[in-house]
Amino acid sequence: MSRKEFNRGAVLARVATQTITLTEAVPLLGISYRQAKRLWRRYRLEGAGALVHGNVGRCSNHAAGPAERATVVALIRQHYGGGMAKGPSQRFGPTLVAEHLWCDHGVLVARSTLRDWMRDAGLWSRTPRGRPAQTRRERKAHFGELVQLDGSFHDWYEGRGARAGQRSCVMNMVDDATSTTLLHFGAEETTWAAVTVLKAWIAAYGVPRALYTDWKTVYKREPTLNETTRGVEAFTQFGRMCQKLDITIIGAASPQAKGRVERSHGTQQDRCIKKMRLLAISDDVAANAYVAATYLPAHNARFAVAPTSAVDYHRARDPHRADDDVFCLEETRVISQDYVVQYKTQGLQLDRAARGRVPAKSTVLVRETEDGRVRVIHVGRDGHERVCAWTPAVARAVARGRPGTPSGAPVPLVATPGPQRPAPDHPWHVQHQRWVDAAMQRKASLTPRP
Repeated sequence: MSRKEFNRGAVLARVATQTITLTEAVPLLGISYRQAKRLWRRYRLEGAGALVHGNVGRCSNHAAGPAERATVVALIRQHYGGGMAKGPSQRFGPTLVAEHLWCDHGVLVARSTLRDWMRDAGLWSRTPRGRPAQTRRERKAHFGELVQLDGSFHDWYEGRGARAGQRSCVMNMVDDATSTTLLHFGAEETTWAAVTVLKAWIAAYGVPRALYTDWKTVYKREPTLNETTRGVEAFTQFGRMCQKLDITIIGAASPQAKGRVERSHGTQQDRCIKKMRLLAISDDVAANAYVAATYLPAHNARFAVAPTSAVDYHRARDPHRADDDVFCLEETRVISQDYVVQYKTQGLQLDRAARGRVPAKSTVLVRETEDGRVRVIHVGRDGHERVCAWTPAVARAVARGRPGTPSGAPVPLVATPGPQRPAPDHPWHVQHQRWVDAAMQRKASLTPRP
């Protein structure tokens, strides 16, 4: 008996004891006088139980039959079951099960109905988690105004393939205004992994205004003491690429600050993993092809929202700047007197044609692309960039005339391991011996004879 029916029974009990009349009971019952007369008649004949609605305890006219329910539960148990714990073989949730039952088996069942059936069959249980009340930041108003970027390490292939037991990394970009998502699978969260997903975003939508990232050496770092003293802005290699594209990198103070991409990680670790399990995808190449062709278009069509403003804040790429000048590792080096530029463990001997235009002891930029190509760039006073041709430099020579070598032949620095000592007849040794002899003569002249 519901609370409303119980209250009506208490009012009619007062009518039965003649405490109040039926007319006076009408306002307390909240119904018309004619309906009150009907209820009073049923109450007199059958008691308070007659006030209970006749459909209580009966099965709905639209309920599925036992055979249909058993068939659906068997399908779920066979294809979409699993364990409760997160990780490999985690079971599907009711929402995802409802999608696959309709798309893969042609069975249409409401999500709420599936939730009840799966709970009764022991295929689903969810413990509510108490969370403190938090105020979320409002979405940006324009598409491309702010894009959140982060990497997610996880066992995406659940132990399948050549990387069994190893975690892969998914680079995830989520637009703050629309929740539009872009994924790229790789081995690590490196500079080139971030470049790959950023280039894919630019090719699909354009250059965003700002990126919201972690404080990591890949994206954004604190300036060193030397940079702080000189007032120089600190850039990572990825940050320098974004500066050339006029993209502002904003460092998040906490994971909750970029909660949109963090929640997207959880969504992909639940939905994308299970969909790749059904297709037996076990490597990054197949995963990237699947998410680009099938998963992301369906995911964005369902979960992306319309921005507050229809103005798109994405910009077009500068056609005058090639990819090799933007997406590259860049270091500053100084040209030596013999026109050799040292980069890592390699010496770059500049071509003679550049010696008249590029002076020695000047500063050049060394740019290395993802495939390992190295270029030397000299920036003139007018800002014009000139590419300097180079060849591998010859190893520098050390002292000449060492015993065991031909007279006057140079000895390569790498020929003899360990510390290098000048030859006995080296001018350093000769001059030092002269100083020793002169000191001994002075000492002998000052010592009194016995």
